[in-house]
Amino acid sequence: MRRRIALLVAATTTLVLVAFLIPLAVLVRTVAFDRAVNTATTEAQALTSVVSTADRSTLELSVQRANAEGRFPVTVFLADGDRLGARAERTPAVRLAARGRSLTVDTDNGVAVLVSVGDASGGQAVIRSVVAEQELMRGVHRAWLLLAGLGLVLLVLSVLVADRMARSLVRPTRELSAVSHRLAGGELDARARVDAPAEMGEVATALNHLAGRIRELLAEEREYVADLSHRLRTPLMSLRLDAESLRDEEESRRITEHVDALQRAVTRIIEQAGRRSSQTPVPDSCDAAAVVSERLEFWSVLAEDTEREMRSDIAPGPLRVAVGDSELSDCVDALLGNVFAHTEEGVGFEVRLFDRDGFVRLVVTDDGPGFGGVESGSGPMSRGASGSGSSGLGLDIARRAAGESGGSVTLDAGEDGGARVVVDFGVPAE
Repeated sequence: MRRRIALLVAATTTLVLVAFLIPLAVLVRTVAFDRAVNTATTEAQALTSVVSTADRSTLELSVQRANAEGRFPVTVFLADGDRLGARAERTPAVRLAARGRSLTVDTDNGVAVLVSVGDASGGQAVIRSVVAEQELMRGVHRAWLLLAGLGLVLLVLSVLVADRMARSLVRPTRELSAVSHRLAGGELDARARVDAPAEMGEVATALNHLAGRIRELLAEEREYVADLSHRLRTPLMSLRLDAESLRDEEESRRITEHVDALQRAVTRIIEQAGRRSSQTPVPDSCDAAAVVSERLEFWSVLAEDTEREMRSDIAPGPLRVAVGDSELSDCVDALLGNVFAHTEEGVGFEVRLFDRDGFVRLVVTDDGPGFGGVESGSGPMSRGASGSGSSGLGLDIARRAAGESGGSVTLDAGEDGGARVVVDFGVPAE
């Protein structure tokens, strides 16, 4: 913006200077031309009285003195055909002036001033004064240089003034941009200065009000989530007691493990809700091979119960990813949960985990009917959207986990037409 304002002012000033200086330069040249011609005319007319009254010797001395003291060479063409002073040809213009008409004509080397006057013999003489080209342009080039220098100085001054004004406008804009980036980074205490120019000050005030409102809403949301999470602890405790009271020890142990997993998830929600927004969390990492293997072992029981063929190809670890073990577990559970929720019993699936081009890739493919078409910005990847009546948050959990690590999620069809979800996780920085 600052550069654009400076360029705009420079272009405008240049147009004004061109419109002003070119006519002025032409005027300077015209004035110099007229001044030189008028001077030559004056010097020629100064000899008219001598030509009309003096004798031949006196006239010759007067012409010699005029050529010695004057700036322009003078020639006197007498009526009898003689010529006094500077050498010159009797041109048609001289013969025309000899008829009693004074005039000014252009020549190859400048301008000739012809003054007609009667001589002492009663005939018509012509006084010729020549103004050379350099005399016509005397002082013009220097005046042009001064005008060009003046224009350049004015242009530089206008650009400097425009740059200073633009800086006063751009600085508040950059400060507002910096504050907005700090707010986007979670620094909710960031505030913009309101002592900027009128319009910028209003924007800064609005941004500060927005930041305060965001902070209030986040605080309310954290309190609500924390309160809701705490309320879940009592039902969980009752569920644990019921599980422990079961007579079948194997069934009691299995249900208790599920309750423990749910309780850990609730505890994690409480911790995230209480986390200060101004603090940048340190990215977690985990061994993807170990976490995925553990979750596959968990889901293998349900796969066996529903007569699903579970195929797995897990690369030997460790495969470090820039995601915490709990987030990765939630991602794997969401993807496998979608397989069980949206395909019929007996439909098999495959899970692969391997290292690929600086990422750790997790691929979940099922033998079902597939997604039925995925469009950008809609379909299974959209929060709250699902083709089977679910909340649609499963793939969103995978997308968020992959995005936090610097990776991505891709949906397509498997080789047999089933749904295929590819999740790339970024690796921790060394």
